[in-house]
Amino acid sequence: MMMWSNFFMQEEDRRRAAVGRRRAQGQQNLGLTPEREGKIKLVLLLAAVGATLAVLSVGTEFWVELNTYKTNGSAVCEAAHMGLWKVCIKRLWQADVPVGRETCGPAELPGEANCTYFKFFTTGENARIFQRTTKKEVNLAAAVIAVLSLTAMALGCLCVIMVLSKGAEFLLRLGAVCFGLSGLLLFVSVEVFRHSIRALLQGASSETPRSPRLTYEYSWSLGCGVAAGLILLLGGLCFLLLTLPSCPWRSLFPKRGGPTT
Repeated sequence: MMMWSNFFMQEEDRRRAAVGRRRAQGQQNLGLTPEREGKIKLVLLLAAVGATLAVLSVGTEFWVELNTYKTNGSAVCEAAHMGLWKVCIKRLWQADVPVGRETCGPAELPGEANCTYFKFFTTGENARIFQRTTKKEVNLAAAVIAVLSLTAMALGCLCVIMVLSKGAEFLLRLGAVCFGLSGLLLFVSVEVFRHSIRALLQGASSETPRSPRLTYEYSWSLGCGVAAGLILLLGGLCFLLLTLPSCPWRSLFPKRGGPTT
């Protein structure tokens, strides 16, 4: 008799444990419905596109092209393209330059390239580009702000992944802030870089040989940075909207009762 009573008690304990586990799982998934999870994944995909463009922009050196004017009697001309970390000076054949173009370029043309990393990250020296001197403080600020943008973007991705994997919905608002901050910092980095280019063009040397005349045009890396900033801002805004109640206007516009007689 005692053996049967122990058996039933063990079965009752197993049943209660199973019910408790099901309740715990139900409470964990209560705040993240399949529809809401799908929306978060869709916005995360949008943010992933912005993150890819941001990494591509920061890691490449086609933010701006610097072009010298073509000279008569010379078969080659010089052009340069630079980013946050290094500069490449290229010698191009003037025969390859499009007809009707007064300046050397574009920099994507085949030619002899000499690429060097900026030394103000290591030794603190300014760079010399076409007898012009960079302002290392401005260039360094643009690079540091871009790195901070990538860091905020990585934190935002981590927060959203924790929301999807652990159901920690309170991190969704933090992820939205991180993505928005990343987009803003990327815009600031682009603007600081533009100031560094203006400072470079104004820093022509008065020594011989004289600094050649230059023109500049922003290239695809900077375009990727601007697009990434817009997408990250949009992603942060969408994540922020997902943290709001489903119908926040119901409290402002309550339903009216039935018609009164």
